[in-house]
Amino acid sequence: MQGETMSRPGFRFSHFGMFVTNTALLEDFYVRLLDFTVTDRGQLPGPNGPMDLVFLSRDPDEHHQIVLISGRPRDMGFNPINQISLKADRLSTLMAMHATLVAEGLPNIMPVTHGNAVSIYVPDPEGNRLELYVDLPWYVSQPMRVPVDLSGDEATLMERLEAHARTLPGFRPRAEWRAEMARRMGVD
Repeated sequence: MQGETMSRPGFRFSHFGMFVTNTALLEDFYVRLLDFTVTDRGQLPGPNGPMDLVFLSRDPDEHHQIVLISGRPRDMGFNPINQISLKADRLSTLMAMHATLVAEGLPNIMPVTHGNAVSIYVPDPEGNRLELYVDLPWYVSQPMRVPVDLSGDEATLMERLEAHARTLPGFRPRAEWRAEMARRMGVD
């Protein structure tokens, strides 16, 4: 069962679109730093005139995973996007991205552990919070978040992360938690 993708039948998450103020700035950020590819672009009529659309994907099976759409007001008092989460393939990828983000001089980079995952929170150029994360091979009860130092070598970091997670409520192997969730979702 490990490695197989199981989900509830009927629907699976595919993509999202967000209104942006500066399409070119966001396109550069997602393409240059996060390795998205522009798959299409164009215009559609909108309620306040033409809207520019840029379609981005990291998966050749998905025409787009993110759509950037012009028209976001510059003076929005509140950003309704809590976070946009991108899952890393391994901890070393996340550690390398942290170094890249720091080298870029991006503000408010916040690496944390949730006990069952390691995340880097960082705003994109328009203040949309990104979560770049990797799951860990164990589960702990949520919510939980504490800062984590991503410097050093991967093996030492994993030892520190596991030692910390073992002190938290609900600690158990991820496979056990996953099996329970599969039963609860009716997909076991």
